[in-house]
Amino acid sequence: MAANSSNSIVEYFGGGDGYRCGYCKNEKGNFSHGMWSHAMTVQDYQDLIDRGWRRSGKYVYKPTLNKTCCPQYTIRCDPVKFQPSKSHKKILKKMIKFISKGELPKGPGEPGEPMDSVCEESGARQPSIKMPKSAITDIQKEALECPAITIVKRNEADTTPTGSELPRKDPGSVLDRRTTPAPKPGIGSDPNRPPCRKAKDLRKERRHQKEQLKHSIVGVFATLITSSPPSTPTNQPKALEDFLTETFADSSSHCLEAKYSADGPEMGYGSFHQQYWLDGQIVAVGVIDILPTCVSSVYLYYHPDFASLSLGSYSALREIAFTRKLHKQSPKLSHYYLGFYIHSCPKMRYKGQYRPSDLLCPETYVWVPIEQCLPHLESSRYARFNQNLDEGDAQVLKDVGRILVLHRRTVMPYTVYSRKRKGSSDETEVQEFASLVGQNCAERILLYRA
Repeated sequence: MAANSSNSIVEYFGGGDGYRCGYCKNEKGNFSHGMWSHAMTVQDYQDLIDRGWRRSGKYVYKPTLNKTCCPQYTIRCDPVKFQPSKSHKKILKKMIKFISKGELPKGPGEPGEPMDSVCEESGARQPSIKMPKSAITDIQKEALECPAITIVKRNEADTTPTGSELPRKDPGSVLDRRTTPAPKPGIGSDPNRPPCRKAKDLRKERRHQKEQLKHSIVGVFATLITSSPPSTPTNQPKALEDFLTETFADSSSHCLEAKYSADGPEMGYGSFHQQYWLDGQIVAVGVIDILPTCVSSVYLYYHPDFASLSLGSYSALREIAFTRKLHKQSPKLSHYYLGFYIHSCPKMRYKGQYRPSDLLCPETYVWVPIEQCLPHLESSRYARFNQNLDEGDAQVLKDVGRILVLHRRTVMPYTVYSRKRKGSSDETEVQEFASLVGQNCAERILLYRA
């Protein structure tokens, strides 16, 4: 049986030695298992993140929580029941003030909010969701739709003073306007006006300018990055510089495979970009994955000149609103995944402020309200959240022989492959892979074997 495009295909790298932690800077304290996804369906990735996996471009990894120095727990928020905190309202008011008055707040953004903010990894470019300035500023209609939030819409009418608000005119300027001679009739068009151009040409020029802006802002972001990408795949998350290169590549091979469903959202499932534009300038890009039951926030990068606007938290509020909108189209799409919650790292605890939220139990893979998890994390970095000791992993590996293997372009069960294999047995590694992804995924995902 040959592999087809409906199968996920992965190459498992195993665990290996510890590497440098980006949170506590421990040189050998970070441990994880990783695999390279040559192809990944949205359903398989949905099942993987519900078992604690996370993707960085095409690299998919699962932290070893009972061993790593800073355990990373998958966190999700219920967007339908979401209630903004005082901090969230403050961020929205700050954005309103900037949009209505053009005043950038002084100093950095919200304390504890790193540049990666809600999102940690990079994703893909196509298809993209273009968010023009009107979409950013008019967040009454879409953003949050939750009580106690008032958003001011800024448009041309808002900037026009009326009635008693009319500013005083300088007498000199009024006189100058009155004495300026108007063109005399009958002598042709006003030479001061630009020549007329076709609408088609104007649209092409605007598209070209936006493409130039995209590539120029990548250059700005790239100057902030000093790490170099590894020359060969490893079991470590990729550097941000890799993501910037991949995100703006012409090829969409690094995306999740797009899928359309009659009962799904209008744009389908897959990897998307949300572009934030302001006065013709792209100021931020949020990478998200739209999956069968959730919107997963992958990464956010933004222009450093706008860091004081707390764009990380603001984009999370926008993505929560976007998830609400998709939930109306597809009720089963009901959660917003913020990536990892790291209680041992104070600057990453802000993700727990998006309530109500749940953390994923690292042993039974059931969701537990964060309020019940925090007392355990206060006493121990690693904790089992599900306190029912009789419950275990519902997808525990039961039959290694049913694992699907891709060998020499042929799909076969592991039992068949093991009989054909020459050399030492790889059953221990295959069992480890299957136990991490679960029995169901192991029977769907094709494990590449050389």
